[in-house]
Amino acid sequence: MNLVELSALEIARKIHAREASAVEVLEAHLSHIARVDGCPGAIGGNPQAEADKVHAFISLTAERARVKALAVDAQIAAGQDPGPLAGVPVTIKDIFCVEDTFSTAASKILANFKAPYTATAVQRWENAGAVVLGKVNLDEFTYGSSNESSAFQPASRNPWDTTRVPGGSSGGSAAAVAAFEGPISLGTDTAGSIRLPAAYCGVVGLKPTYGRVSRYGLIAFGSSLDCPGPLTRSVSDSALALSVMAGADPCDSTAATVPVPDYLAEMEKGVKGLKIGLSPDYFRITYFNAETGELVEQSLPDEIKLSVLDAAERMAKLGAEIIEDVPMRHTRFGIPAYFVISRVEAASNLHRYDGVKYGYRTPDMTDDLRSMYRKSRAQGFGIQPKLRVLMGMYVSAAQYSEQYYNRALRIRSLIRQDFDEAFQKVDLLLSPSTPSAAFKIGGVYGDSVLMQYADQLLVTGNHAGVPGISVPAGFDHDAMPIGVHFFAPDFREDLLFRAGRAYEQSTGAEIWRQQRPFNFD
Repeated sequence: MNLVELSALEIARKIHAREASAVEVLEAHLSHIARVDGCPGAIGGNPQAEADKVHAFISLTAERARVKALAVDAQIAAGQDPGPLAGVPVTIKDIFCVEDTFSTAASKILANFKAPYTATAVQRWENAGAVVLGKVNLDEFTYGSSNESSAFQPASRNPWDTTRVPGGSSGGSAAAVAAFEGPISLGTDTAGSIRLPAAYCGVVGLKPTYGRVSRYGLIAFGSSLDCPGPLTRSVSDSALALSVMAGADPCDSTAATVPVPDYLAEMEKGVKGLKIGLSPDYFRITYFNAETGELVEQSLPDEIKLSVLDAAERMAKLGAEIIEDVPMRHTRFGIPAYFVISRVEAASNLHRYDGVKYGYRTPDMTDDLRSMYRKSRAQGFGIQPKLRVLMGMYVSAAQYSEQYYNRALRIRSLIRQDFDEAFQKVDLLLSPSTPSAAFKIGGVYGDSVLMQYADQLLVTGNHAGVPGISVPAGFDHDAMPIGVHFFAPDFREDLLFRAGRAYEQSTGAEIWRQQRPFNFD
């Protein structure tokens, strides 16, 4: 029995039944991590080091994990119930605070910051028996779609092909789950940052409704867009993870008080009777051509379109009604609006890093406070945070706010209106997860505009606040994973799990379901 290949549900069941111990499960995962992960990311690390390894981690908290695993086993021995995640190894995107661990946001400016408290989402997992293995890598402050902007190098790599990116910004989370370094990882989604790497790495990525999961303890990027959620290898594990961490939180006024359903029970209801929409606006991307100054429209590759149509056919055979040509007219404006809104919010959130209260402070002698601020930020921030501060301050300036920021907010309202109108006709929207499979490392990095267009099919969900899930849908011509995606109305994650589970079961016998990025023999 290879413990690292088990799902979270299977691990918890075995530990509850005393068929395995939490310590055994933990040590099996630590041994596997030592084999496949390589050196953790570090400030000043070599980006090319151990190019055949995954490098999901920034920090591996093995001793802390052993203490927790022993505590779970002691509870089991005493006849107590540690919780639904008993002994399940989990990894945490290093954008969440975890008490007494370095919580870095993959940035030099927080490299020495040891969190004094634990984020609510993490705490709820630990209260339910989960064992935190460590913190995984990401784009610096979550700014990117490839993981390459991390100040902690080597950055994470795609387990299916380590010459390719795992996606971002939750690339370390997706890579860790795909590489069997833990069945669940906690990520964040601001423009698709859970669902895009999930598609690139062939795992399940869930963006819950905005407010479904507390953001307390999350180091903010765009406060009106950020959404914590799980990455897993199965829909059932995603439902389990969300059921534990969702719900109201007195520490976060934006956390919704809407009751949390029994997602595991709901997901087995199937899709019979559901109306599932297809929109032509999700079968193309529109991007800005910097050379001509024009918006260019491009159809998606046939293999990605066909994966969605195949999913629709499977849903129809299971009793769903497929509604075609659902208009989502403002999808093509999602990235330009995000580019403006996210920069304004990022600039605001980054102003707290001043070298005074916590984090990096310049060692250089300075004459005054302003100089200390300037040098600390210049030395502590990477290029992506600096670009976002500059752009955010520019587009929110009084003389430009009507031209950029207020216009972006109006576009955001129109995107929300698209979803409201669509969900009067359908229960779910089915779409591609990404316009391509994972690209080569260095293939797009440096072009921040082009990089963001990888998220065009997903970012509308962040603007509207609605939930979405990406599930694996096979492989492209280069043997790289691709995904299909479902959107649902506010707080209807149960519908996402029903559709995702139905698709998962309908493709269970497909050969691609048996493929693994590593040989476990």
